[in-house]
Amino acid sequence: MRYAYAITSAVLLGGAAAAMTLQPPATAQTAQNEPGAMAALAPRAGAPISFADLVAKLQPAVVNISTKQSIKVQQAPANPFAGTPFAELFGGQGQGQGTPQPQTREAQSLGSGFLISDDGYVVTNNHVVAPGARGASVDSITVTLTNRKEYSAKLIGRDPISDLALLKIEAKGLPFVKFGDSERTRVGDWIIAIGNPFGIGSTVTAGIVSALHRATGQGGAYDRFIQTDAAINQGNSGGPMFDLNGNVIGINSQIFAGQSGGNIGIGFAIPAGEAKPVIDKLMQGTTIARGYLGVGMRPLTEDVAEALGLPKNSGELIQSVSPGEPADKAGVMVGDVIVAVNGQAVTQDASLSYLVANVKPGTRIPLEIIRAGKKQTINVVVGTRPSEDALIAAAGGQPGDDAMGQPDSDGPASPVANKLGLAVVPLTPQIAQNIGVDSTVKGVVISGTDPSSDAGQKLKRGDVIVSVNGTAVTTPAALSAIVAQAIKDGRPSVLLYVQRQRLPAQFVPIKLKK
Repeated sequence: MRYAYAITSAVLLGGAAAAMTLQPPATAQTAQNEPGAMAALAPRAGAPISFADLVAKLQPAVVNISTKQSIKVQQAPANPFAGTPFAELFGGQGQGQGTPQPQTREAQSLGSGFLISDDGYVVTNNHVVAPGARGASVDSITVTLTNRKEYSAKLIGRDPISDLALLKIEAKGLPFVKFGDSERTRVGDWIIAIGNPFGIGSTVTAGIVSALHRATGQGGAYDRFIQTDAAINQGNSGGPMFDLNGNVIGINSQIFAGQSGGNIGIGFAIPAGEAKPVIDKLMQGTTIARGYLGVGMRPLTEDVAEALGLPKNSGELIQSVSPGEPADKAGVMVGDVIVAVNGQAVTQDASLSYLVANVKPGTRIPLEIIRAGKKQTINVVVGTRPSEDALIAAAGGQPGDDAMGQPDSDGPASPVANKLGLAVVPLTPQIAQNIGVDSTVKGVVISGTDPSSDAGQKLKRGDVIVSVNGTAVTTPAALSAIVAQAIKDGRPSVLLYVQRQRLPAQFVPIKLKK
């Protein structure tokens, strides 16, 4: 998954910070996509012969956005004796004397946006105007209209969670467009996308809505995109997606890219219905508060559901519970499967993160869970979601789903290895110290794997199995007994809770060998 924008490097120099102001929008002028103005331009039902009239009306409201950024880097002074016999006396071939000297490198970002008022409010993606690297600062933002007029833009506000930002340019009487109702959008509807791909200038592409409520794997409150086959490339980020009535139904944001980094017919837009409330709050300068439980989870995919004996994609499995956070206070436990939030089912289209994030903090709601195969209800008071930076810091570099996936073939066989594909030994304090696991962890340590097994593809020596199918294991015999019971019950797989060094523990579904 890639954002649909590009960053390019340039020369060394210093920089300054961008200012921030807030002004109310003027509404005297008529929007370019006012229903009365669009009625005569909308193509008749069926495949349109031409989008030209529609584009002529809408394109002036779409803008190109560029930023200049400064990135601080550490660079050692050059060794004047590099390449000579004296090089080693003065710090080696590539190093000079003294400490590394901080320098500043300039970078540029390119993207798109669109005007939503005649006095210069511009909507775009956060990643178009946010610093593009650690240690970077945005020195200036420039908005270019289709008539090639350039304006210096002020950042009114940005929201990394929704990937939205609001800018302001000082001008009057500008062409602008309004948000439409994305809830009325249907799969198969024609759409057009306007933006600035690769920085070449205003470009129009067309396609259909390929899917709605599409999750791209990023999780969170806004992982519900409009998918399209219209050509969307790097640089299109922040540009509008229009329906054939000229309504802004989405903000182009991400693409699945081929090896070349270009369009392969799978692009994603933030629905207008999700974007407009965020933009309104950014314009008002109010805080955007979202609900939060304080849990780590994974979808109930087919292999996980199979191991638990539950229907697939009908809930999410809790992998971790943050101490002191709302879920912990309510009694949610690792291994619980949350199947409904406040009466709404947790599904692929309505993830746990999405449902919780859209609950007002401080609200008491019921969570329907499955624990040890039995349904029960837990009431929780929803907290306030921390910032993305705070969540990343708290996670401590949480690995992705593939973090457990390095195969390992060494190790002795054992009765467990016959079906599970693993050999294990008890976890002693000495072994825990040797493999870098916290002394409080209890379980059995993998001493070897069968490379032909599913476990051999996902786990490796030194991983600690804490539990199997929700039952704690501290001896090889206990593990063997649980596996034997799973086979007796006709289960094709089991669910292991695995600790690797000091990384957050994860649930790993393992298919049993036949």
